[in-house]
Amino acid sequence: MSSWYDADGSEWQIEGRNPIKEALRSGRTIERILVLKGNREGAVRDILSKARDKGIIIQEVDRRTLNSISQTQTHQGIIAFITPYSYVSVQDILKKAETDGEPPFVLVLDEIVDPHNLGAIIRTAECCGVHGVIIPKRRAAGLTPAAVKASAGAVEHVSVAKVNNIASVLELLKEHGLWVVGADAGGKPYTRQDMKGPVALVIGSEGKGLRRLVKEKCDFLVGIPMKGKINSLNASVAAAVLMYEIVRQRG
Repeated sequence: MSSWYDADGSEWQIEGRNPIKEALRSGRTIERILVLKGNREGAVRDILSKARDKGIIIQEVDRRTLNSISQTQTHQGIIAFITPYSYVSVQDILKKAETDGEPPFVLVLDEIVDPHNLGAIIRTAECCGVHGVIIPKRRAAGLTPAAVKASAGAVEHVSVAKVNNIASVLELLKEHGLWVVGADAGGKPYTRQDMKGPVALVIGSEGKGLRRLVKEKCDFLVGIPMKGKINSLNASVAAAVLMYEIVRQRG
């Protein structure tokens, strides 16, 4: 995580047009923005205009400087230094559903290690109205620059909780009335499972799927039928298919 911090240890960086645009829109504190000299294309111009309105420091630098600072190497000519992202509690996520007047829709990720997958999943979760995402503290990707960029700024609008033990959290969610649905190749075809009520959808790791204890904590297992020669989908794609099925069922 140290690579997130600026020299004084107080700032985190985000890279690319969409993540910075969403950070500005969400009201997150941006300390300063580094932009490639002469980069004034439409999206960047809009970002810089909003940044000036907010009194944010803007520094023009050469590409070599941006490349040396970038953690993703796809900075699109603009990097911002922001206040750190704050993880929430599981209770905060449940409270959000209550405040929204909706049955809880929670996404639980069991050891997703690829930050690009994490970011893509959070992006889809935001589009599907998920109330929050739960990830483990260890052996899993966190909100790194690559994850933030892959989310296209969705991390600004989705609550993320980091927990010590996924299996214990699933028990807690059950106590709050949620049905726990795990994604598993051997599960019932996902369109045949009722997921309209309070639900926690659990997605396993890219290579191994759900761990044994986590799978045992699930009330139901659902699978996505495979018609071709490849026997599985990328974790972020599988998560998207299942999240949108929940959206479809809820109408």
